[in-house]
Amino acid sequence: MTATPTLNGKWALITGAAKRIGAQVAVHLHDAGANIAIHYRGSADEARQLADKLNAVRLNSAAIFQADLNQTELLPDLIAKVMDRCGRLDILVNNASSFYPTPLGEISDSDWDDLVGSNLKAPLFLSQAAFPHLQAHGGVIINMLDIHARRPLRDHIVYGTAKAGLEMLTRSLAREMAPKVRVNGVSPGAILWPEQGMSEELQAKIIRETPLARNGNPDDIGSCILYLVRDATFVTGQNIAVDGGRSLGW
Repeated sequence: MTATPTLNGKWALITGAAKRIGAQVAVHLHDAGANIAIHYRGSADEARQLADKLNAVRLNSAAIFQADLNQTELLPDLIAKVMDRCGRLDILVNNASSFYPTPLGEISDSDWDDLVGSNLKAPLFLSQAAFPHLQAHGGVIINMLDIHARRPLRDHIVYGTAKAGLEMLTRSLAREMAPKVRVNGVSPGAILWPEQGMSEELQAKIIRETPLARNGNPDDIGSCILYLVRDATFVTGQNIAVDGGRSLGW
């Protein structure tokens, strides 16, 4: 009889984990036994509060790490700091993301660098830096994709292009990192509305186009990631849409 998988004693690095979906993923994995390396860029207070919350549940089970992921030359240093503090790395969740509209005719080089940098370039170079450590423990990478990687969202040309690239990167890394490391993606639908760039009219339209006719919540993402990390031991190179059925068509 196969033993029940466990995350006890394993360390997960989650980028953009100080708030919103990233924070809920951190709580979900922590509840399942994992220790959490909380990455943040500017949300220092939120990162400390989350670490304090997790450490109150289980002593020395969370630590915080600051980095600007668009400075890809520094990503090996981020992994080195995680290893120095945590001693091992078993799970990498590439969650951090920039999101805002870039209407055709107004797209700038800085838009491209930021959106492609955070959504595609950083996950590649962070995964590359983490690979030897993940390989040592049969680790897992989860990339936060988007249903708009396949179905364009109006006025979000650069964001959608970057996420489409991340979906291909997920499949490519799954081949390159096998058999020791599994790589999968999760594509949220209407979970939390973006902090900018989406009108109430567009939000209502999205709900109308969702077969389950409602928003999801961050727990839905956390549960899916927990499944892929802990339970789906024969699954790699896949993308699961957690979207209430919206990607069926709209």
